[in-house]
Amino acid sequence: MNENKIAIVHEWLVNYAGSEKVVESFTNIWPDAMVFALVDFLDDDLRDIILKGKHAHTSFIQHLPYARKQHRKYLPLFPKAVESFNLKNYKLIISSSHAVAKGARKKKNQLHISYCHSPMRYAWDDADYYLQEANLTSGFKGKVAQLVLKYLKKWDVKSAKNVDYFIANSKHIAAKIKRIYNRNADVIYPPVDTQKFSLVTEKEDYYLTASRLVPYKRIDMIVDAFANMLDKKLVVIGSGPEKEKIKAKATPNIDVIGYQDFDSLKGYMEKAKAFVFAAEEDFGIIVVEAMACGTPVIAGNFGGTSESVIDGKTGVLFPDQSVDSIISAVKKFEQISGTLSYSEIRNHSEKFSRCTFEHNIKEYVNEKLKSFLHTKTKNKNDR
Repeated sequence: MNENKIAIVHEWLVNYAGSEKVVESFTNIWPDAMVFALVDFLDDDLRDIILKGKHAHTSFIQHLPYARKQHRKYLPLFPKAVESFNLKNYKLIISSSHAVAKGARKKKNQLHISYCHSPMRYAWDDADYYLQEANLTSGFKGKVAQLVLKYLKKWDVKSAKNVDYFIANSKHIAAKIKRIYNRNADVIYPPVDTQKFSLVTEKEDYYLTASRLVPYKRIDMIVDAFANMLDKKLVVIGSGPEKEKIKAKATPNIDVIGYQDFDSLKGYMEKAKAFVFAAEEDFGIIVVEAMACGTPVIAGNFGGTSESVIDGKTGVLFPDQSVDSIISAVKKFEQISGTLSYSEIRNHSEKFSRCTFEHNIKEYVNEKLKSFLHTKTKNKNDR
């Protein structure tokens, strides 16, 4: 198919996180496709990486006051914004969706494949967290927020009908898509830039955790666990609203060193004896990045990490989010660490590489498009 007939739809283009890495792969595969986003405020460097130097077609939200830094405050307008995109000239629509991108309107003669990072986080499982973060849990504003959430949930379920095929970034998310939308989803794991990390077999005597320091990441729980294991060193990398709380909990064996640039983070990751992760994530790219260094991972047997970490082979999985579970997992790791192969851990990470993702996604889209065009031609001939 002519790539000019392909539209790629994404929520917002402002930084370079997991969903933007998916868009980057889409534009690697289909460089001439047109990209649509609610807002596009990429700097020149990220524009070259994600959009190959192009600008996305944006919605009216791009021109609203303070949209550059506070676009999420226009959440109630997102459905109308994504529905405003004129996609009628595109045969294939590919959306990268964790909020509203899957709601882009289509006609019967168009094929829409949605790569779903998660059903709309703001409306479903994480709604309470976002309301608390925005201080919208009580009073008049709280009541308005509940009405907005009710509207968003209704729209989110209805707009799922715009999608012909869902792709989930993990079995964990596929189960959510089934529960919320009553739709089946195929699973293609997201791209991880494993080539940017090096296998290091000489490990040092410290454990590492790294993430944004926000409540759901449960860094506080990891710190509490290591505060009960004073003979084991923990390095904490990251910044965020919980930084001071976490620093206050830290015992002498715990170093909270704040934000680190990529090269510094990579260095710590390569030399850590193990990477510790307690969040329930959709997938958890940073866990695979650690394994790309040959570094074993201690993580929860829930969410996406239950699919990327092999218990006893690439690390240790613990059953629930609790201090005791983390302590037990660290003890188990120290018992089996001598049996783990750093090179095997690195090799396992390659199953989630960008090259693997792009091969799988291209093959999937081509197969569905071929079937769609064949059915369309057959129906036309049968008339």
